[in-house]
Amino acid sequence: MTIAATIEAKLTDAFAPLSITVIDESHMHAGHAGARPAGETHFRVDIVAAAFAGQSRVARQRQVYALLADEFAAGLHALSIRALTPDELPNP
Repeated sequence: MTIAATIEAKLTDAFAPLSITVIDESHMHAGHAGARPAGETHFRVDIVAAAFAGQSRVARQRQVYALLADEFAAGLHALSIRALTPDELPNP
């Protein structure tokens, strides 16, 4: 399983999101600290879940980072997180 798939599975299990997108942005960080030639070191996560209701942005991010502690220990270097509730989605 790729790191992206692992991230998605863990966040889906924990938060039952309305939507989730995990994007590997490692190619944009080639040559930077923490980057590996094989990639899978830098990701962006957009997640919308009711489970985030009543929590600050920092609290949401801390929950995500805590769930992914093993991945960080295994080489995940950077994670950009946008965590919203369904009520925070922009109106079309």
